[in-house]
Amino acid sequence: MKLTPQQIDQFWTEGYLVIEDALDDGDIDPVVEEYAAWIDRRALELHAAGKLSQLYADESFERRLASITAECAEIYDDVDIDHMRGRATFEFLRNDHLMDVIEGILGPEITCNPIQHVRAKLPGSLRAPQSEGDGRDNNQRVNENVAPLHQDAQVHLEEADSTFILTVWLPMVDSTLDNGCLEVFPRVHKEETVYWGGGFGVSDEHMSGRQCVPLPMSKGSVILMHKFTPHRSGPNTTDGIRWSMDLRYQKTGTPTGRSFYPDFVTRSRAAPGSAYDDYDGWACQWKAALEKYPPRGRPGRKIHLNEPVKVSIQL
Repeated sequence: MKLTPQQIDQFWTEGYLVIEDALDDGDIDPVVEEYAAWIDRRALELHAAGKLSQLYADESFERRLASITAECAEIYDDVDIDHMRGRATFEFLRNDHLMDVIEGILGPEITCNPIQHVRAKLPGSLRAPQSEGDGRDNNQRVNENVAPLHQDAQVHLEEADSTFILTVWLPMVDSTLDNGCLEVFPRVHKEETVYWGGGFGVSDEHMSGRQCVPLPMSKGSVILMHKFTPHRSGPNTTDGIRWSMDLRYQKTGTPTGRSFYPDFVTRSRAAPGSAYDDYDGWACQWKAALEKYPPRGRPGRKIHLNEPVKVSIQL
């Protein structure tokens, strides 16, 4: 699916664009099946080690990880892309149908930014147990699954402040008001302002009086979002997990803001042979990068600002 001129205009006007039915089951299901198989394998290992009382094999994809995590958090701790590093996930990052959509905003020279996540949003009622050596208490573990108000411009290093990095968010299962769909604040991106108040998230005071739009989405839909667009997710009041992918793409040759983690070219009309298709190489790069720069030890921004700051993006 290629974006229409009207859709492209809507993105730049509103700061986000929802594309219904952008992907089909053939695009997404290999990733879902890969995660389901990985969870099954890890559950067998934990059960054999006496860390899990049962396998919860009869539970649905939405329910199984929640049931396991209520007993043992070890699988949940490793669920993200950089740790799991599945082949189907890698192939999805360069999926042609997804690239067709992204090309409408970025143009034909596209790089996958290393800020990429699979989100398994736990039920809000679940108090996940601590993993061994994990310094977080149970409330911290739950709260980290409720995304506070923030802008994606906040999470990369200063070198990429002027880079236009496109957020691509998509549900792996239906994302509803009940399980914590995204909520966005339209048109704020036009101010070219990064709001640094309120810790990680933008403070509610900064968005006072502005329109907040909830975005329930069905599996197969995609949202494209400007990195200055404030957004958050609501609470998950169901007994299952809201599975989603949270990806970033940009024009090839621009700084990623996380140069210590691997990026790769996903599409090039000018040099088609530069598109990277080496899954084993990608997985090895991530393994080596995480050994050198673990998530809690990676470089951070040198300046922690407490006031809104104007940032100009080079398009």
